[in-house]
Amino acid sequence: MVRYSYRLGVTKPGFYREIINTDAETYGGSNVGNLGGVQTEDVPWMGHEHSILINLPPLATVAFKLDR
Repeated sequence: MVRYSYRLGVTKPGFYREIINTDAETYGGSNVGNLGGVQTEDVPWMGHEHSILINLPPLATVAFKLDR
């Protein structure tokens, strides 16, 4: 089950680039992802001042890195 628009708190504002997604077609997955990355929103979440909305594919690992 894909979790669309899953909110995750982050420490710094900016663009978070998706650096790995094991659900990508390259790895034989269903290709559910975040179109390369996501921009933060000024929505406090999980004790952080900023947050991102991401798509979480089932049975996969996704990792993000803040672009500086």
